[in-house]
Amino acid sequence: MDSKTSIIIGREYMERVSKKSFLITTFLMPVLMLGLMLVPVLIAMFSESENRQLMVIDNSGKIAQKLQNTSSLTFAVTDLPLDSARNLAGIDGVLVIPAEALTGEATMQIYTNGPSSMEVESAITSQVDDIVESYKLSTYEIENLDKIIESINSDVKLQSIRNDKDSTESSTTLSYLLGIVLTMMLYMCLLLYGQMVMTSIIEEKNNRVLEIVVSSVKPTQLMLGKICGIGLVAVTQIVIWGVLMVSMSAFLLPVLLPEAMSSEMAALSAGATSASLSYDIEMLQAISMLGNVSYIIELFGLLLLFLIGGFMLYSAIYAAIGSAVDNIQDAGQLQSVVVFPIIIGIAVAMAAASDPASSLSLWTSFIPFTSPMVMMARIPFGIPAWEIVVSLVILFASFFVVVWLAAKIYRVGIFMYGKKPSFAELIKWMRYK
Repeated sequence: MDSKTSIIIGREYMERVSKKSFLITTFLMPVLMLGLMLVPVLIAMFSESENRQLMVIDNSGKIAQKLQNTSSLTFAVTDLPLDSARNLAGIDGVLVIPAEALTGEATMQIYTNGPSSMEVESAITSQVDDIVESYKLSTYEIENLDKIIESINSDVKLQSIRNDKDSTESSTTLSYLLGIVLTMMLYMCLLLYGQMVMTSIIEEKNNRVLEIVVSSVKPTQLMLGKICGIGLVAVTQIVIWGVLMVSMSAFLLPVLLPEAMSSEMAALSAGATSASLSYDIEMLQAISMLGNVSYIIELFGLLLLFLIGGFMLYSAIYAAIGSAVDNIQDAGQLQSVVVFPIIIGIAVAMAAASDPASSLSLWTSFIPFTSPMVMMARIPFGIPAWEIVVSLVILFASFFVVVWLAAKIYRVGIFMYGKKPSFAELIKWMRYK
């Protein structure tokens, strides 16, 4: 790489890394993601539902007397007509149980004096379902039938063990979540930093800065300098997130784990079965994966490779679009060429996270415009190494071709003003020698 391109790369990189917005998003994003995970749990722990006073009109004659008051619901049976009950003061609603409710196929009505809630409705239907089921069991006149049925309830768990791998540290649930998180990180970087390349070119073109710069630097050098400089910003961000994750995995997680859980994780690695473990085996497998430092490093290493390949591919197209137009509005119409395949990649990645071995997941892993997202959704599941290698080879070969074509558009587009080019004109620019 020549010195002029290196200067452009350094300028683009330092200009963005030194901004407060970069520092905030880089270091606060992990905190925000952790907060988004903890906030619902904290709300559920500390929020107390307000007690609802419900009058019950039981036309079946056998359900209301068995309803149990809870911390959020208080039931009171009444013989009043519905219209009179609805006008009572000091109550929150009226529950009407139809006569045919004991068949288990009837519909109850609840008349509320304000907004109802899913929690209240679920609590009511759950209690009534249990009462109706107990009643229907009693009609069989078998002594202690409900206890017999309860005694035969089973809770069989499934532990996934790979034939092609010797480790038991494999959690399908965590692999799915990791695949989604890594895919979204890649999606954010491709879209955010790719548009940054386009916006920067449009601004410099409008300010006529490009006309001055290209007098001493070749257009291709300028385009590659911008792409590489902004790409390094994305790489820096991912590296920082990776270091934070590895640090948490290596130092923080072992300190937070109870000693009993650490012992059972060691027993699981030694081949223990769920019958001999007190903790849920899926949870133990998930924590084992998170505590595997080499596994975390491998994930972020592959994330970097697919980020570099995908970013170079898409940012080259963004650069070509930015050079061909004079304003963001015109660029918005052309960039559908970029956004559409990214959205398809995200949609397929979601399906790939659910079934990483499907034919759709496999073949879209080799298509360069979708492979970065789809592969990052599949990699946490431990797919064959040859698939990763083939996908990367195709991706990097494709970005060289796309960069070469984008450079042809760029060298013409930066000198064009006043008119948004059509796709036919862009193809014509690519043919110029």
